[in-house]
Amino acid sequence: MPETPSFDVLKRIIESILFVADRPVDAAFLARIVGVDARWVDEAVDTLATEYQGRGLRFQRNGPAVQLVTAPEAAPYVHAFLGIDENQRLTHGTLVALTVIAYKQPITRPALDRVLGKNCEWQVASLKARELITEVGRANAPGRPYLYGTTFRFLEHFGLEKPQDLPPLPELEIIQASDSGVSQEDEPEDADQLEEPAIPGSAEED
Repeated sequence: MPETPSFDVLKRIIESILFVADRPVDAAFLARIVGVDARWVDEAVDTLATEYQGRGLRFQRNGPAVQLVTAPEAAPYVHAFLGIDENQRLTHGTLVALTVIAYKQPITRPALDRVLGKNCEWQVASLKARELITEVGRANAPGRPYLYGTTFRFLEHFGLEKPQDLPPLPELEIIQASDSGVSQEDEPEDADQLEEPAIPGSAEED
């Protein structure tokens, strides 16, 4: 059995594992691999996240999972290198739906429909296709509708380290007023090519 690593060594181990991982890694799994208490891993990740501020990489956390990603300010250059079309943006209506999901998660689509006063099937499908939201469970309600929450892709898209870094929630009446009159049928076929407004405080404000 390997000797329990010091805190500095633990940080380097976590950094190395996340560098080669092709997906988010559960903190409890990291603790089992290294043979330390999960609290040590959480503390090491918090320390690394602080140390990485201002560098080209970031530590992102979503629930118990953590991953190493590129810095949001480098996104245009990373996209250019990878050949990703960064002009594909969210419509206003889809972004409003995403905002409600982000702040109210986990939330069902019927609940989202009630909040925005319209059928949000198109918006939810678009957000799922972009991997910005995903099913995180089922509600204990008739029909057992899916509960939706944001993903690591969402954190990357808006330059956030964790969901708790979202800015204060705008007044819902303002959100609804700004989106009033936009129905599912109003969404254009080429909606994903329209200019994308940003969640307040996001890294993608124009």
